[in-house]
Amino acid sequence: MLKIVVCVSGGGTNLQAIIDGIAQGAIYNTKIVRVVCNNPGAGALERAKAAGIEGVCVSPKDYEDRERFEAALVRAVEEADPDLIVLAGFLVKVPAALIKHYENRIINIHPSLIPAFCGTGYYGLRVHEAALSRGVKITGATVHFVDEGMDTGPIIMQKAVEVHEDDTPKTLQRRVMEEAEWVILPWCINLIAAGQIKLENGRVIVTG
Repeated sequence: MLKIVVCVSGGGTNLQAIIDGIAQGAIYNTKIVRVVCNNPGAGALERAKAAGIEGVCVSPKDYEDRERFEAALVRAVEEADPDLIVLAGFLVKVPAALIKHYENRIINIHPSLIPAFCGTGYYGLRVHEAALSRGVKITGATVHFVDEGMDTGPIIMQKAVEVHEDDTPKTLQRRVMEEAEWVILPWCINLIAAGQIKLENGRVIVTG
């Protein structure tokens, strides 16, 4: 059984996709053991509660400095003893200690086709605003392993999404979620649970 901790900051739509994937059998042999959130008002905590999953909030506002906040965040994850950490819209830079401890066991979903529109400052609607401003015809989403950089870890899977002429950042965000994020994130978790993902020379190989 693959035990996962899902870290999230907002409404938790990707979290819901994972919850639904497990419930519907699209994600096999996997259990969400804890949801960790940095925002006490996040809808993700309500989604976790509704699904009977333990939700823990670790807000930076509750700590004197960044060091104490990061230590608490690390504890909140490690207490659950996960096999895999899933960042599903988590707008916090992952502490180096966590990345080291869970090397190649942290994945993230990003709403663009990396290396386009990624890195520092590219999150949420900003990604889609940048894509529309640049005039791209194709965008999408990427699932990747997390390393010390920002959106620089090995890519596991990507899915393209067409950009429409009349798109706004919000309509594009919704289409990327529906057509890409909610599809490839559960599927990547399923592949990891099945032992069908391996790293060779910094590149992801899908087996089986």
